Amino acid sequence: MKLSKEQISNGVWILAIILIVFTPVGFHLRVLVNKLVAASADVVEVNEQDTLKNYHWSLVSTDGKPMNFESNRGKVVLVNFWATWCPPCVAELPSLVELHEDYGDKVDFAFVASDERDKVSAFLEKKGYQLPVFFEASQTPDEMVSKSIPATYIISKSGKIVVDEKGAANWNSESTRALLDSLLLE
Repeated sequence: MKLSKEQISNGVWILAIILIVFTPVGFHLRVLVNKLVAASADVVEVNEQDTLKNYHWSLVSTDGKPMNFESNRGKVVLVNFWATWCPPCVAELPSLVELHEDYGDKVDFAFVASDERDKVSAFLEKKGYQLPVFFEASQTPDEMVSKSIPATYIISKSGKIVVDEKGAANWNSESTRALLDSLLLE
């Protein structure tokens, strides 16, 4: 039986789709695509900014130490909800790592993982990321509840949520750095 060019072409496309959907190749391809399309995060219009009312949020670090989000009141904070199995999350992490390296002593960062601790720890070790990663121990404040990840919030010293970004973004952009610099001067 001789195959036609159309049958061979269809077979190649089916094989490519199977590779993308059912193998790690597909995960890495989705990460790459998210990196390529990620743009700078948008600032929420001043008249539309929510104020974080409830700082009573319990988190637990990867090494089991408790952290009450109340300790971040009056500071500039970046909160990122993510997971190791989420291609857009993995795609934006390198830009967040760079931002954390430069602003980690001025801005409080909280990377809140929606994943199993051992998977998160293995992922961080494999990538060599030194990030303050936490797991939720109580309910997320209403203003930061999202049905999707990644979800990232930048909170001003006065508690205003000035960035409310869903999906992958380039966090190491000049606009994000300028925003953080201006928030730190408040």
